[in-house]
Amino acid sequence: MTRLLALLGQRIRRDWVQVLLWSVGTGLLAYASYVGVAGSYGTEQDRTSLLAAALANPVILLFRGLPSGTGQGAFMVFLIFPWLAMLAAFMSTFLAVRHTRGDEETGRAELVAATPASRTLPFVATATHGLLANLLLGALTAGAFLAVGLSVEGSLLAGAAVGAVGVTFLGVGLVAAQLVRTSRGANSLAVWTLLITFVLSGMGNAIGTPNDDLTRMESSWLTWLSPFGWGENTRAFDENLWWPAALCLGVGVLLVVISAALVSARDLGGSFIAERRARADASAALSTPTGLVWRLTRGAVIGWTVGGLLVGILSTSLASIVQEVGAANPAVEEILRQISGEGSVEQGTVTTFFTTLGVLAACAAVQVVCRARQEEAHGTAEPLLAAPVGRVRWLADYLVVALLAIVLVIAAAIGGAAIGIASQDGDMGLMRTVLVTGAGQVAAASVFLVVTALVFVVLPRLTIAVGWTLVVVGMMLGLFGPLFQFPDELVHLSPIAVTPLLDGVDIDVRGLWWLLLATGAGAVASLGLMRRRELEAGG
Repeated sequence: MTRLLALLGQRIRRDWVQVLLWSVGTGLLAYASYVGVAGSYGTEQDRTSLLAAALANPVILLFRGLPSGTGQGAFMVFLIFPWLAMLAAFMSTFLAVRHTRGDEETGRAELVAATPASRTLPFVATATHGLLANLLLGALTAGAFLAVGLSVEGSLLAGAAVGAVGVTFLGVGLVAAQLVRTSRGANSLAVWTLLITFVLSGMGNAIGTPNDDLTRMESSWLTWLSPFGWGENTRAFDENLWWPAALCLGVGVLLVVISAALVSARDLGGSFIAERRARADASAALSTPTGLVWRLTRGAVIGWTVGGLLVGILSTSLASIVQEVGAANPAVEEILRQISGEGSVEQGTVTTFFTTLGVLAACAAVQVVCRARQEEAHGTAEPLLAAPVGRVRWLADYLVVALLAIVLVIAAAIGGAAIGIASQDGDMGLMRTVLVTGAGQVAAASVFLVVTALVFVVLPRLTIAVGWTLVVVGMMLGLFGPLFQFPDELVHLSPIAVTPLLDGVDIDVRGLWWLLLATGAGAVASLGLMRRRELEAGG
């Protein structure tokens, strides 16, 4: 027990800032969401109107929860629960991989295994640490609901459901760390599992069965394939069903047990999925530093590009459906017109989807810059810089590939939008909106790129944490700020919220020049400061 407590204390000391940021951020999002919902949809008529639009529109249900009535608490959970659960899931998977496969890569696990703690206690300490982190996150989420005056049982259940989803993905992260040999591969496997199950839950809600008055939805069987769907089916502040949360918790514990068995069945540093054999000779592309950066990051870039293609297809193929809903619901039509800069409902739909696309492009860019930090921390950048490759050229290559990733994601989305229009025999004039909003999101995502690069140069150890935190904050402000009626000054702090719009037939550039200025200044500053920076290895 003494050894276990020592290992647990080490993990808490190492992660307390990150865990606190994830937990407090989730609680604040829950609190701010309720305040915004109460201001925007204060009457039952307002909530009934939006729920009717949501149940008639699969696009909304893809990115929201399970409608469970018009009560304020149930309505707020419908709007925000999947995103609260996603934050818990990301925190849990990253924590699980960091203290298992990540420690094996850096050699920490081997040192600990040489002590009387052996290989079992570190795993137990990591699992316990993850459970405590989700307990804290769930408690703060429940506390946020209680602070705004919602019912005690519903608040406790909503917090428990969010934490239980996090425990499930703690198990997913632990299993992924046993299956593949690198922390990068384990994180990718866990994140793709998270995204696929998130989409499954949304699709299950979208094809579910609504009640007669369009205020509730019975989810389809697809939803029950996803931990997000289990959490949503607790129906907090309505039926208050505890057993779906218990199902989440049980599956998470089962996955932890499975991963413990896998730990005891493999060698330290080994994996159950064998790495594919490499080529005997390097390709011509690896003759340059830029080619090497592309080789290291191409898998992630291709994945984000496929995501951009899907978003583009949905943005236009579903626009006609949204237009029909907006025509029958003036409140929804007005919201979409505001989003699109007083354009048509179809333009508002495209703008909404392409705002999400800006987040995907930013994620692709941030992941490329984070790879530079990983190469530095693992010591693989040092041999490269010992060759005739300067620090500035090395960082510039990552910036170029990251910018290429942004362009590829946006270009794929524009191509997908054209496919969607063609499949629906739609108006090709909508492509002007697609091109304007897509080009604007290139500028927005580039701001996230250069800010992350600046953090990498000035505070390299915080690169990954700060880079992804900025993307999450930008997403929350840009996507949810208008819905929750945040002040314009706060919403406009997000680059994705101030990109150019098509105002009728004219282009409103909005904050484009500021975005371009920030991108240029950030790129010059990061490259200039990199000239004098020493390498900083270690996590």
